Amino acid sequence: MARSPSAAVQVDTQDVKVDVEVEAVIPFPLGEVASYAGDPTNAPAWYANIRSMTWRTPPPLAVGSRLDFEARFLGRRLSYTYEVLDFEPGHRLVMLTAEGPFPMETTYTWEPAPGGTFMKLRNSGAPSGFAKVAAPVMTRAMRGAMTKDLARLSQQLANR
Repeated sequence: MARSPSAAVQVDTQDVKVDVEVEAVIPFPLGEVASYAGDPTNAPAWYANIRSMTWRTPPPLAVGSRLDFEARFLGRRLSYTYEVLDFEPGHRLVMLTAEGPFPMETTYTWEPAPGGTFMKLRNSGAPSGFAKVAAPVMTRAMRGAMTKDLARLSQQLANR
């Protein structure tokens, strides 16, 4: 079972930026965690809000890959395209929304840890329109969802 995730949240009210990071020790070897979590085809299995993922560019995952996601968040349907900015298999994955409701950068990092793999999941961006007004609520909802996603990742790995 995963260690209780901890979370750090910052909301810059002047520029209305959202920056949410959660972390947990996933009780599986780094290679297994990074391989599963770093494969975008697995995202709908461990992210509660992601409904589907489609490759816009052919696999495998690499810098420049583009991925389409369908999600539900705060009762809204979201469609967005991520572009992979940085990918170091087994260490780090950074994606930026190339198309979608607002610019969002998602970062995964993995490190060996006693009892498994220390994983950080971070989402940061600058919402606009309704999302800008709802940033404080959105931040709390993101923190809760992301914390549950890491627990769900542990469960998915345990069930394989």
